[in-house]
Amino acid sequence: MCSVHDTVEFEKRGIPATTIVTEAFKKTAVFQFRAKGMEGHPFIQLPHPVSNLSPDEMREVTLRYVDELVRQLTG
Repeated sequence: MCSVHDTVEFEKRGIPATTIVTEAFKKTAVFQFRAKGMEGHPFIQLPHPVSNLSPDEMREVTLRYVDELVRQLTG
């Protein structure tokens, strides 16, 4: 999972980062963070699937997670 790898690399450099996954990839994200030595690192979990959403529906879903995203990047 490249997004977890990127998040870990940013964090190692002191740059706050997070990963956004859908429910279907939660276990994979947890495993990858653990494998890379960052067990428990927070990430954003969207409902699954999102690929079939219209742009307006995706915007609606996205807006539900903005506050959490900001918390993870600034907390």
